[in-house]
Amino acid sequence: MSIAEAPVVVSGPTHLDLPETDGKPVENAFEHPQSALLSDVLLPVLTRLHPDGNYFVGADTGIYWYHAKPNPLDGCKSPDWYYVPNVPRLLDGELRRSYVHFQEGGNPLVVVEYVSGNGDDERDRTPITGKFWVYEHAIAATFYVIWDTPRNVLEVYELIRGSYRQLDADANGRVRIRDMDISLGLWHGEYHGYTTNWLRAWDREGHMLPTAGERAEAQHRRAETEKQRAETEKQRAETEKQRAETEKQRAETEKQRAETEKQRAEKLAARLRALGVDPDSV
Repeated sequence: MSIAEAPVVVSGPTHLDLPETDGKPVENAFEHPQSALLSDVLLPVLTRLHPDGNYFVGADTGIYWYHAKPNPLDGCKSPDWYYVPNVPRLLDGELRRSYVHFQEGGNPLVVVEYVSGNGDDERDRTPITGKFWVYEHAIAATFYVIWDTPRNVLEVYELIRGSYRQLDADANGRVRIRDMDISLGLWHGEYHGYTTNWLRAWDREGHMLPTAGERAEAQHRRAETEKQRAETEKQRAETEKQRAETEKQRAETEKQRAETEKQRAEKLAARLRALGVDPDSV
């Protein structure tokens, strides 16, 4: 079947009628925490982009691009992670079980695949069956991201005039996803008990987008810093108060000394006058 002979989109079953995934097993234990990490760090971005909450994020969840018969899975791909903008989260009053592209028509903005083998599956351009072909020509995701974990290589393709073109990374090895105002790149660190390389996102200023845990930790550090600042300010104020009190006591002591000296001088003057001596002449 050629590209021109791609299956015709017709009405058919909904997400409630179709399997949630393409039936292929998750290839390694890394995939779930990596997808959780992406969803975690991108949540504030998606919330900003969709204040109405209308977007869908799927992980190992089916995208049905045509109504295949007799086996609906022949028209399904389950990316490791993907994001579809401007679609309701709930359908028929329920959470989505899959994304039925041939019914709704909205294209994913980003599709991500993690390579576990040699990468042939993720780069397969075979019409109708190959992942690359389906994401490029059938699902038409704006950005296709291949995170080749065995080779530690990140590839990002953008759909330009109907064909994928690989984007160049910047000096930091990150690739811009302009529609989300972020860049994707690789980070070595610990997440969910795994210390390895991870696919993460950065903002336009080059700051890595934090996880909820990192945001909470940063908030805790800020609160602790503010607490210490307030304590330091309190101690400074107390020191200033004590200094002022000491100065007041010194002034009072000086006043008392001057008063004592005045009284002593007056007594001496009185004795001199009693002796017939003018104190001013002494």
